[in-house]
Amino acid sequence: MPLILPLLLAVALFCIGVYGVLARRNAITLLISFELMLNAVNLNLVAFDAWRLDGLATGQTLAVFVITLAAAEIGLGLAIVLLLFRGHGSVDADAARDLAEQDPSVELDAAVEPEKAS
Repeated sequence: MPLILPLLLAVALFCIGVYGVLARRNAITLLISFELMLNAVNLNLVAFDAWRLDGLATGQTLAVFVITLAAAEIGLGLAIVLLLFRGHGSVDADAARDLAEQDPSVELDAAVEPEKAS
């Protein structure tokens, strides 16, 4: 099989993943898009390993490590999405910005109102 076919498929998968990351705000869709990009990388690793024909299977070994890291990433990501849904009632990625701790000086300035002179 020519090398160009799996490489074109990997490019298509990666472009779909990039589009999903840039165009969507749903956190679960973002996780799926990241997984698509990682699978495109895995496809490249395995395709180049098969093309090289050295018998070491280094590309396949690296692909197994990437799959393991992707499983850990998706587990942690889904846990964060679940906490986001419990806290805000939606899985919108923009809602995650509200979870950041605010600067204490901003809260103090807003809490102290100047007294009006009569």
